[in-house]
Amino acid sequence: MDQKGFGMTQPILKARGLVKRYGKVTALDNCDFDLYPGEILAVIGDNGAGKSSLIKALSGAVQPDAGTVELDGKPVHFSTPLEAQDAGIATVYQTLALSPALSIVDNMFMGRELRAPGVAGKWFRKLDHGAMRDFARQKLSDLGLMTIQDIDQPVETLSGGQRQGVAVARAAAFGSKVIILDEPTAALGVKESRRVLELILDVRSRGIPIILISHNMPHVFEVADRIHIHRLGRRLCTINPKDYSMSDAVALMTGAKDPEGVAA
Repeated sequence: MDQKGFGMTQPILKARGLVKRYGKVTALDNCDFDLYPGEILAVIGDNGAGKSSLIKALSGAVQPDAGTVELDGKPVHFSTPLEAQDAGIATVYQTLALSPALSIVDNMFMGRELRAPGVAGKWFRKLDHGAMRDFARQKLSDLGLMTIQDIDQPVETLSGGQRQGVAVARAAAFGSKVIILDEPTAALGVKESRRVLELILDVRSRGIPIILISHNMPHVFEVADRIHIHRLGRRLCTINPKDYSMSDAVALMTGAKDPEGVAA
């Protein structure tokens, strides 16, 4: 499958020639990457293949030693994850980065709190709790997460799947152009994993492309439009899950199968 096989000529997020070294270890070795609008792109690779370094380079968590990154066709340079977030790249890590003791609303708006209108908000920094509750309730409802009845309840009272839902809703709520999900179903049961996969498809249906990092091959093959196979610090190839089996993907990922004839 060539890189235009998804029916898009212009990637929304593109990287070319990324290099990242840690001393004598080369984590990224002239790595390329393409994410097209409206797709779910899975990124798979063996442990130590450089997947984490790739995602960190795209999301501003590390700065590559060489190479370029483009968002919407324009070169970008992110010094911090906050800069990437402000540009529209939101990352939901496996650890979720939620504050368990705070409410769902407070977690949704952490660092983005809405001030009350007028003097109270401007000079006394009073928060507009009503507006934040309404916004949070709407965003959770949009993603079918209103099984959560009380949005003022602490996050620590939620199940693992519900916490993942809050983290994804937060990423999707603030104008994200791209959402990166790092092992979103890890440590979840079958039922909760199912809900998270449905949530991923819901987000994609709203036009937000997703990068899905996962070791769970059945999940990858169920929801991904394309699969980026990462090996030895670079993109080995991309495949269409309709054209390859899980065994093929694992064989490519581990070096047991030659990617000859598969597009890089």
